[in-house]
Amino acid sequence: MTQPSESPLLTVEAVSRAYGPRLAVVDASLALRPGEITALLGASGSGKSTLLRLIAGLEPVDSGEIRLGDTLLSSPGRTLAPEQRGIGLVFQDYALFPHLSVLDNVRFGLRGMARSEQRARAEAALERVGLRDRASAWPHWLSGGEQQRVALARALVRGPEALLLDEPFSGLDAHLKAGVRRDLTETLRAAGTATLIVTHDAGEALMMADRLVLMENGRVIQSGTPGDCYQDPVSVAAARLLGEVNVIPAPVEGGIARTPWGPVAAPALEDGPAQLLLRPHDLDLAGGGAGARVTGRGFAGAFSQVEVQLGEQALQLHLSGPAPSVGEAVAVSADMDRARLVAL
Repeated sequence: MTQPSESPLLTVEAVSRAYGPRLAVVDASLALRPGEITALLGASGSGKSTLLRLIAGLEPVDSGEIRLGDTLLSSPGRTLAPEQRGIGLVFQDYALFPHLSVLDNVRFGLRGMARSEQRARAEAALERVGLRDRASAWPHWLSGGEQQRVALARALVRGPEALLLDEPFSGLDAHLKAGVRRDLTETLRAAGTATLIVTHDAGEALMMADRLVLMENGRVIQSGTPGDCYQDPVSVAAARLLGEVNVIPAPVEGGIARTPWGPVAAPALEDGPAQLLLRPHDLDLAGGGAGARVTGRGFAGAFSQVEVQLGEQALQLHLSGPAPSVGEAVAVSADMDRARLVAL
């Protein structure tokens, strides 16, 4: 297994792309490293799929540049063809040829090579993804997870330096995703390529990636390790991309933020409006907390989801124990070590 490298293999520098007056990608930058899985996370319409298409060479850039090592792939007026980039691409729908067997699908990209070498490489690629015994099958005989692995084998068979996957789990049933995600992660790490996975699913991104890139409205708003992005979001938008979050007004004066749980040091923020961010599991019901009233509750399996009204603020809590009754007066405590303050 290839260990992640500190040196980027593929770099995207201040890339922009517009469709008429609509800006799809704006000054976006990221770096992919060998042996590292990067997840590009954003809501629908955030620009993440457009950015993937720019990296793949399916569209030109309007500004900025994309490089693979020392090779310039894209800049204004220059777009190296996708097949010349040394980058593998797995489409959202896998794009398998229905009239070709699994083996022939995988070796499709090896034209110009002796047929015996094509077959040997394709069989090795299928072995890598655990589908050597399905070489003679037709794509429609396969499960969604098996089709995904065939598409991955087809992308890997040419030995790409970087690999792009567009929403790799979108076509799978929920009960299949965990196993397929685990198998895919193991295969990608064993391959040692620099991998970019485009997704709108925060759970997938957090579980698979070594590094996250968060996008909103065509812009990269934060990047870093999953832990850093989750625990220290730079904005409300960044926090919400990674799960539910309570946003609580916390005005700052003289380096101190006022919160329902008392003053909090805010030396990095200027005086004025600010927001306190707390995940639902960072709140609990305990004596001595801020007074609130329960307005709703629901059972979510691993936890009880409780809604409370604290003054003018509605809050969501995830509790491991039994939920209080609607209308009950409660005291809400907060784990302020996990709270984050951001400017409004």
